[in-house]
Amino acid sequence: MASQGKRIKALRNQIEQGKKLDLMAAIDKAKSLSNEKFPASVDVVFRIGVDPRKHMVKGVSQLPHGTGKTVKVIVFAEGEQAELASKAGADLVGFEQLIDDIKSGEVNISQYDVCIAVPSAMKVLGKIAKILGPKGMMPNAKLGTVTPDVASAVSNVKKGQVKFTVEKGSLVHCQVGKVSFETSQLAENIQQLVTDLRRAKPSAAKGQYLQKMHLSTTMGPGIQVDLSTVA
Repeated sequence: MASQGKRIKALRNQIEQGKKLDLMAAIDKAKSLSNEKFPASVDVVFRIGVDPRKHMVKGVSQLPHGTGKTVKVIVFAEGEQAELASKAGADLVGFEQLIDDIKSGEVNISQYDVCIAVPSAMKVLGKIAKILGPKGMMPNAKLGTVTPDVASAVSNVKKGQVKFTVEKGSLVHCQVGKVSFETSQLAENIQQLVTDLRRAKPSAAKGQYLQKMHLSTTMGPGIQVDLSTVA
């Protein structure tokens, strides 16, 4: 832990505290400071002008260059929809038997990232709501994971669709790619995320909505971004 603390401190010393960088410069800086010994991700954190106790901000963003992450998808469907989901690349497809297998522990939900369901499945998904809910995997129509078109939903998730939700402290976290991405690709991903985050602004929210943005790699220091340079 001590050596890890020294590493982060040394990296932070290469950042001028309190200075905001334009988006492209912030990305380049984060990439240059990345010395992780694994394929590091690039993450963004926003502080927004919404009290999560009063207003919910959640949605999805289809990143044009994906996240660089392999996403494992479960689909709750049967018949033709199940066949279409499998053809679209779903990793596990089933209906009531699959739900029972998850409930019994025969299927480890932790090995998957996203659950998608046809609307009719929601009546029986209550059996495992206490398993899916805490992991943020309960299908939700607002996030596009409850839909009659499960094949398109699977395709979108596999291509790099990410979900965002306001958390404690009015923060929104999201992965926007890998350090190995080109700076322009990361910038385009971030710009799309910001566009979708703005669209999700509650009508009742007052004052400045996007307040701060920091960018970092998996184990790197945060770099403040000048929001005026983001679409």
